[in-house]
Amino acid sequence: MKDLKRFLTVGMVVASTLAGGSLFGQAAKPAATPSYVPIPGFDPTSLDRAVDPCTDFYQFACGKFAANHPIPADEGGMGPAYVLMNVNTQWLRGILEQAEAGGSDRSADAQKIGDYYKACMDTDRIERLDLAPIQPLLAQIDALGDGVRGKLALPGLIGSLQREGVDVFFSFGEQQDYKDASKQIAYISQGGLGMPEKDYYLRTGAKDEELRKQYVAHIVKMLTFAGSSPQQALRDANAVMAFETALAKGSMGVVDLREPEKTYHLQTISAFTATVPGFNLPRYEEALHAPHVTEINNSTPDYFPVLLHQVRDTDMSVLKAYMRYHLLTAYAGRLPKRIDAENFDFYGVKLYGQPEQAPRWKRCSRSVDGALAEALGKVYVDQYFAGESKQRMVVMVKEIEDAMDRDIDTLTWMSPETKLKAKAKLKLVANKIGYPDKWRDYSALTVKPDDAFGNSMRANEFSSAHELAKIGKPVDPGEWDMSPPTVNAYYNPSMNDINFPAGILQPPYFDPKADDAVNYGDIGGVIGHELTHGFDDQGKKFDGKGNLSDWWTAADTKGFEARTDCLVKEYDGFTAVKDPTGDVKVNGKLTLGENTADNGGLVLAYMAYLEHAKKTGVDLTAKVDGFTAPQRFYIGYAQGWCENSRPEQVRSQVLADPHAPDHIRVNGAIVNQPGFAGAFSCKVGTPMVPANSCRVW
Repeated sequence: MKDLKRFLTVGMVVASTLAGGSLFGQAAKPAATPSYVPIPGFDPTSLDRAVDPCTDFYQFACGKFAANHPIPADEGGMGPAYVLMNVNTQWLRGILEQAEAGGSDRSADAQKIGDYYKACMDTDRIERLDLAPIQPLLAQIDALGDGVRGKLALPGLIGSLQREGVDVFFSFGEQQDYKDASKQIAYISQGGLGMPEKDYYLRTGAKDEELRKQYVAHIVKMLTFAGSSPQQALRDANAVMAFETALAKGSMGVVDLREPEKTYHLQTISAFTATVPGFNLPRYEEALHAPHVTEINNSTPDYFPVLLHQVRDTDMSVLKAYMRYHLLTAYAGRLPKRIDAENFDFYGVKLYGQPEQAPRWKRCSRSVDGALAEALGKVYVDQYFAGESKQRMVVMVKEIEDAMDRDIDTLTWMSPETKLKAKAKLKLVANKIGYPDKWRDYSALTVKPDDAFGNSMRANEFSSAHELAKIGKPVDPGEWDMSPPTVNAYYNPSMNDINFPAGILQPPYFDPKADDAVNYGDIGGVIGHELTHGFDDQGKKFDGKGNLSDWWTAADTKGFEARTDCLVKEYDGFTAVKDPTGDVKVNGKLTLGENTADNGGLVLAYMAYLEHAKKTGVDLTAKVDGFTAPQRFYIGYAQGWCENSRPEQVRSQVLADPHAPDHIRVNGAIVNQPGFAGAFSCKVGTPMVPANSCRVW
């Protein structure tokens, strides 16, 4: 499934898109001097030189970052990634305002991105229209019927709502076949929860109990805004909460969802339909505009009997309220202020502690990036991504891949047989840098300058059609899963490729003006991270062609797992949030893939840098800004993860996200780096150089 892709997640934009709701009103245009300026790759103002780097390297490299970078009210946190995301968003705004202005020579793509932005920004019109745009969809839900008649018609309505981007009951889509990566197949999976994942419904403790009460109160308000009386809305909200809680109990947890063998159950359609008696799959497929398939990956087979049982035992009035709520929250950013602001209050303020939503221009810029990613991304690349940056990245990627090839030779725990297969997989890794070779065609998507709701709905339909059309078709190895301006990177095990959008190839992660030591520590660590994902606890299960295949000897797997168990225990010991009611610890098992990639990726980047420095005649002992090249390498890595985060965001991240909090990603990797002690003259036994460290790659 799509979820198996290994993302870097260098920063989390929490509740900042229109889908998550927000405050209304157009923001003032940026001043002549942009409000966000990129942080340099080496930032001396973030250093706390009073801290011993051998004792706490994160505090040494980033100790003054939080004081110098307070969290804006419209952000979930602050760090280099947040800053760069906002720089990119400012650039996108300039592109979009120019496209919005029009002109006789405006291209078809410029018309679409400009009109999408214009309609999104027109909050006065959105307010005047009130619920009129969404009323036809609400009417479809109301007209569904009651009792058996309504439930028989449910598959068609579910398909229609999912085609419009409304997550109800379950998920359906396209994926590469895990065991035959040349095939694109359909999958069906658990879904339809309003809170981030199952344990939000089930965990005990004051914070979670309070959050569940707030969720019910939020549903009450949303249903009231859609026309329910307060008394009926309260009854329905409690019933919706009970329904979703039952679905959560039948859902797979976030740790198990990382395991590809636990989410791969390819079945014939007849075998699948036998598990959901009474569900009219052909009617659902027609409403979704999906092809009629003969086989499907039943990704979470234990979920569907639970879902079927709950649908049968739940009154149609509750199921209708459930669908109305999810429809309203999916389109909150295109609806009047009372709905939009309330939706943000729960998903932004209560869930993540973010006091204010991003200004409208940010949200609309990011929304266009989501809906017309490559139409907007093409202009972004032309204006802000220099060809020299791509060429330098090509060289650096090759050097880090060569470092991994050498590293494999040194592994004492891996047999010669498995080493040969590991090298074969490494040679097959495809590198995608900056942007697609072929841009997507948006000619079939209609965009109007005065129809914010309709544009969003049609964009969802367009995206759904694009994904579903892949089923049964040959795989396109050139396709990207991130837009060019995205500040992130990823590894796709089914493609066996590493992907670096142009958005992250900017300062501080890649700075053409910085010295090589800093760039290898920063973007080099990112490259190594993504490359190592191909060999982490889940990536190792796929071969070089992208197939789920066990190419390891039993002894090598045992040796690998002994080393990853070391990382699990190490990260289990990190405290993410200190709280009087109970500290929140990192989940070492959930974050194992990312931690393996952080640790191994930094080792590879350092190996590559030392080899590069040797070839280019760099004096590693010479100091710049008071630090040697190896020291600047590690500082560059650490400062890419400097953070100032709200406790609510960190808590939510730890509970559901496979990435550890940023400050933990620094020290968690540094304590296992073989080159760090020499770089900073640290003695064995100091906190950053423990006597016993963990090493996988």
